[in-house]
Amino acid sequence: MNMAWKEIKRSKARFIILGSIIFLVSFLTFIISGLANGLSQDNAALIKDLPAGHFYMNADADEKYSFSKIDPAVQTTLLQEQKAAAALSIQMGFVNDDEDKQHSVAFVTSTDSEWFEKVSPGEIILDRTLEKEGIQVGDVLTNNQFNGEFKVSGFVDQKKYSHAPVAYIHMDNYKEIYRVNDMQLVFIPGQDQAMTIDGLQSFSKKEFLNTIASYSAEQLSLNMIIWFLVAISGMLFAIFFYMMNVQKIGLYGILKAIGVKTSTLFRMMWSQMLFITTIALVISIALSQGFNIIAPEGMPYSLTLATTVQLSVLFLVIGFVGATLSGIQIKKVEPLQAIQQGDN
Repeated sequence: MNMAWKEIKRSKARFIILGSIIFLVSFLTFIISGLANGLSQDNAALIKDLPAGHFYMNADADEKYSFSKIDPAVQTTLLQEQKAAAALSIQMGFVNDDEDKQHSVAFVTSTDSEWFEKVSPGEIILDRTLEKEGIQVGDVLTNNQFNGEFKVSGFVDQKKYSHAPVAYIHMDNYKEIYRVNDMQLVFIPGQDQAMTIDGLQSFSKKEFLNTIASYSAEQLSLNMIIWFLVAISGMLFAIFFYMMNVQKIGLYGILKAIGVKTSTLFRMMWSQMLFITTIALVISIALSQGFNIIAPEGMPYSLTLATTVQLSVLFLVIGFVGATLSGIQIKKVEPLQAIQQGDN
C-alpha cells in the first residue's frame, strides 16, 4: 500500500487523467441508468408497483392485452377460487376539462381489489401529474364517448402507464366508453408458479411488461448503452495499467531481483485501482444524485440506492478484472531480462 501511494504521488498527472476518465464514464452511466429507471416508471409504474404474481390473457390475443377478452364464466370461476385475484382492463384515452382542454390518460378499471382504486360510477381518480395541469378534486371531466360526466374524487401518486397518467373509472363507465362487456386481463398475486387455465396464457410481471411494445424497445436501447459504458470502463482500466506496466518493466525486474514478490506488485496495482475508482465513483454518485434536483421538471429520472450500489460494485469488479488482465505481464517479468531492457 505504501508503494502504491508513493507511486500515485509521484505520477499524479497520470492517475488524475485515469480518474477523470473513470469519473466521466461512471457519471454518464449513472445518469443514463437514472433516465432508464425513470422512463421505466413513467411507462409502467401501474404494473411495476403491483406485487409479484401472474397476468392471464386470452391465448388467441397474440400476446397483445388490447386484443384479449376474458370469458365471463372463466373470470367468475377464477375470482371465486382466488380471493386476491382481480379482473382488469386498460385502454388509452382522454378526458376534457371544464375549459375543453384535452388530457391524455390510460383508463383503468377492475373488479374489487386492494391493488386498484375503488371508484363509484361517475367518479374518476387520477394520477397526480394531472393535478399539476390544473385539475382539482371536484372538477367535472368529460369524454366524447361517454354520455355522462366524471367527477374527480381524488389523486394517486406515480400511477403511469405507457407514459400517460392513469385514470381509474368504474367498470360500467368503462364498458360504455369502449362498447365492451368483457375484461382484458386477470391478475393473480402471490403465485410462484403460474396456473394452467384452458384458453388463457400466463405472464409473469416481467413478461407482461415486455408485451408493451414501447417498454421493451425503450429499455433494451438504454440498457445496451449502459452495458457498453461499463465495458468501455473495463477496457480503459486494462489499457491504462498495461501502458503503465510496460513503462515499468525495468522497475519490476529490479523489485523482483531484490525479493519483492509478484503478489506484492499485484496488490500495489489493485490498491491504485481501488483508490482511483473509489474517488471517481464517490464524485459521480454525488453529482448524479444531485442531477435529480436540477433536472428539468417532467423529466423521468430515478436513480435508486439499489441501482447505485449495483453499478458501483460492477465498476469495481470491472476495474479489478481489467487491471488484473493487464498485470499478467508482471508475472512473466524475468528480473535479469527486465533489467537489461531497462538499460537499453
